[in-house]
Amino acid sequence: MKIIPASLFVLPLAVLALPAHAGVVQIAATGPVVEITASQTVQSAPDEATISAGVTTRQRTAVAAMRENATRMDAVITRIKSLGVEQADIQTSGVNLNPVYQYNQDNVPPTFLGYDVTNTVTVTLKKLDRIGETLDALVASGANNINGPYFRRADDSEARDIARKAAFEQARVQALGYARMAGYSGVKLLEVNEALSQSAPVDILVTAQRAGAVVKEESTPIEPGRVGTVVQMTAKYEMTR
Repeated sequence: MKIIPASLFVLPLAVLALPAHAGVVQIAATGPVVEITASQTVQSAPDEATISAGVTTRQRTAVAAMRENATRMDAVITRIKSLGVEQADIQTSGVNLNPVYQYNQDNVPPTFLGYDVTNTVTVTLKKLDRIGETLDALVASGANNINGPYFRRADDSEARDIARKAAFEQARVQALGYARMAGYSGVKLLEVNEALSQSAPVDILVTAQRAGAVVKEESTPIEPGRVGTVVQMTAKYEMTR
């Protein structure tokens, strides 16, 4: 387990006053209040990854660019499905059409180059040992923009519970330490807030410039590594006698 150091804040307040909004409970504190921010990270092996794969085409007219892009993108999606990816794990994430100009110097008007169309799908992959093979197949089928993979756990509830308990205990121990340094014997919990996140260390980018360099004889090497489930918790305690 990798532990991220907590930030410590001491609030020298005699009374904890919260804004008076609907649904907010105000808690009066007779002693000083200490606020602790604790963060814990639990590392675990990922069990799925997402990649984005797209096709960018350029033609003189918007209609021609869209038509060519549709044909090439259809080939990419067909290839994705042939690799055993479920329909529900393929989602269009964006279609963009933009005019392209070459800007000149010496006050020469820009030169119109045509229209660029980019169609991108996000793909969820559940067979991590086939990611490299999948990336190569996508490039071979016509994809010239690939981002990812982004590793994660589909269900990180177990890791989240471990991180939450560790962060809660860390905050309590630190608050108690501050209370004892201030001459108090204990603490009483007033409020807890938490934030959750997952961190993934791997990001591979394949663009049109690199697509031609993919070696067909060997799959692109991919190492899933580990992902971190992070729980950051802010807790307020009243110092008690």
